[in-house]
Amino acid sequence: MTCLTAVVLFFGLPAPPLRAQSVLTVTGEVSRPLALQAADLKAMPHTEVTAKEHDGRERRYSGVPLVEILRRAGTTLGSELRGANLTKYVIVKAADNYEVLFALPELDPGFTSRTVLLADAVDGAPLPEGVGPYRVIVPDEKKPARWIREVKTIEVRFAP
Repeated sequence: MTCLTAVVLFFGLPAPPLRAQSVLTVTGEVSRPLALQAADLKAMPHTEVTAKEHDGRERRYSGVPLVEILRRAGTTLGSELRGANLTKYVIVKAADNYEVLFALPELDPGFTSRTVLLADAVDGAPLPEGVGPYRVIVPDEKKPARWIREVKTIEVRFAP
């Protein structure tokens, strides 16, 4: 028993709430900003993609399609993705402040057949430290420069 617990029990005070650290935030031009915990992402439907690493080795990644996370945040997608909404883009930020950009139509299945994945596993195992807990995987790109590691935030913006 900790000292704080003993004091709480002795004096009958309510225990302070435990604050869970958010793993991933989705903000900006969305109707429902999100602060997703690991359990939230684990509970979302997962899919798999096969993609080649920079060394040419093929790997099997599992995770949540990035568009599904954007959909949960209320991002303009589907039939609403027209006119001014076509100027929206997504900035994905890593723990080390590395950032990558996607035009919103690059992620929408109405515009592309490619699945951009927020991966949490590779070849059946969790992503290693320094890469995970989340990494964006962009299959079929010539360079994996947008395969951002240690993803922390996703922000939807309008182009100026």
